[in-house]
Amino acid sequence: MGEMWTTAVAGAAAGIGVAMPVGAMGVLLVQESLRDRRNAVAAAAAVAVVDFAYAAVATAIGPLVASALTEVEAWVRLVSAAVLMGIAVRGLWASRHTADDGSPAAAGSDAGSGAARTFVRFAALTLVNPTTALYFTALTTAQGAELGNGAAGAVFATGVFVASLAWQQLLVAVSGIAGARIGARARAWTFRVGFGLVAVYAVRLGLPLPLP
Repeated sequence: MGEMWTTAVAGAAAGIGVAMPVGAMGVLLVQESLRDRRNAVAAAAAVAVVDFAYAAVATAIGPLVASALTEVEAWVRLVSAAVLMGIAVRGLWASRHTADDGSPAAAGSDAGSGAARTFVRFAALTLVNPTTALYFTALTTAQGAELGNGAAGAVFATGVFVASLAWQQLLVAVSGIAGARIGARARAWTFRVGFGLVAVYAVRLGLPLPLP
């Protein structure tokens, strides 16, 4: 039992480690929180579910994942960067042609898209980020036989999920509270700055370009 608690804590630490640094997904999650709390909760759950899936796969077949990603990692990064850049450009373009009212339309969102659609969208965006897969693969490979049996791997992945979900939902809650306290003009500029950051993250993710 003591070993399982240690494994669970290691999984939780890994989940916090991958979730806490606010990258492009964190920025998009904050923006979703400013638009619609219910959709943002679904988006946070989607990110945590994908983190759980990557952790589970890494504990089961980590070396195979590492081998496969090594060959295509640069191209997967490029695809992910292109998707993020498309989201950023779309959001920035939409914000140029609307008033500073802080509305979802001004932020380039899919108004009324629903929690289920938001869940799928954020899950897909998280899935195409190879950094998460490589992160968990490196961690589980380093721990070796400790996560070799199914029970330990399941406990580790569950710890990842719980910690990631808690952090993502905390981010949603804090963003929602902050969003309710700022004015419409400030809210609109928050979206614009956010999409600008997403564009920067996209460039960083895509470089260096894969060699032909």
